[in-house]
Amino acid sequence: MTEITTLTQFLTTANTQFQVYDLGRRVQHIDMMAFSQIEALQAPYPSPIQGHAQFAIVFWDKSNQHFIWFLKLPLDERGLLSPAPRTQFIRMVIEALGSDPTQALSQDQQDKLANHPFAFKPSAEKLALFNALVRKQLGLPASAQYEFAYQYLSGQVSSERWQDVGLQGLADICVRSAALDHCEQLLNAFEHSADEVKIALCQQLEHITLEAPLAERLLSAFYQASPEQRLYYLRALASAPALTQQAIQYLDEQDALDDNALITIAGRNWTALKDDRTRKIYLEALAKQPQGFFNQIFADIVAIPAIRTQLLMALRDSERSQALANAIGGLFRVTKA
Repeated sequence: MTEITTLTQFLTTANTQFQVYDLGRRVQHIDMMAFSQIEALQAPYPSPIQGHAQFAIVFWDKSNQHFIWFLKLPLDERGLLSPAPRTQFIRMVIEALGSDPTQALSQDQQDKLANHPFAFKPSAEKLALFNALVRKQLGLPASAQYEFAYQYLSGQVSSERWQDVGLQGLADICVRSAALDHCEQLLNAFEHSADEVKIALCQQLEHITLEAPLAERLLSAFYQASPEQRLYYLRALASAPALTQQAIQYLDEQDALDDNALITIAGRNWTALKDDRTRKIYLEALAKQPQGFFNQIFADIVAIPAIRTQLLMALRDSERSQALANAIGGLFRVTKA
């Protein structure tokens, strides 16, 4: 019998269907062909975070009962999955469950699979969006919180009832933003909703590909927001790099590219760093931070395949400031140590 070394092999052999979702920087569906290439070590993980791939596998059998694994697996220096930890996880599952990952678990089996070293717990915000996205993609109805969230966003109930709005309901509407009149209601929501609901919406929209009118509305809200709330709107613009670039330039002009803004951009808005001017603004601001902070953030974003080449080229930019040259020198000293 051929040894099972990949998750795809294991789940296919077990006669299950499955979907894969990235839960690292943003909650995104991973195409099956792309995941196969990642597992075959033919392509780097698209959005690594702190040297790891964080993803969820949703799988089901003929009974249509759904199961979820939240996995955090280390990557090598090239951004490829490290095979040994993945194989270790598969062996743990086989030891606990045999060849059927969908079987009912005994207490002993639950104990074996609980708290394994490759598990992680997504934040409440990511979990809500993930649940909404999975339900939508599997053709399942929205959660019980959806109806009231819609009523609130559309102004059918008082804005003062914001505490009755469930995060899951907001996530359901956001993943369906292109359906029915949801985009219109989201636009309305940023006019009359309580600040708490606006912030919660931003935390969901950062994972969504925005329609142009909604993206423009968020940029307008970004300019008008208080410093305490501004970064939520920046995060919400994650799928709109051109508008994110404008926002980053504004922060730079306001001398507001502080450590929190730099972390936000690295975690959610990194696609804006493909732009030469924006990348230079970002790195120059990063160079003003303590050396350890510079090293940590640079190491995190240079691992992102989409911007890795541009960031490595920036290390040799002859037009960089002396502060950035010094920060890069400090980075090299640590790397060679």
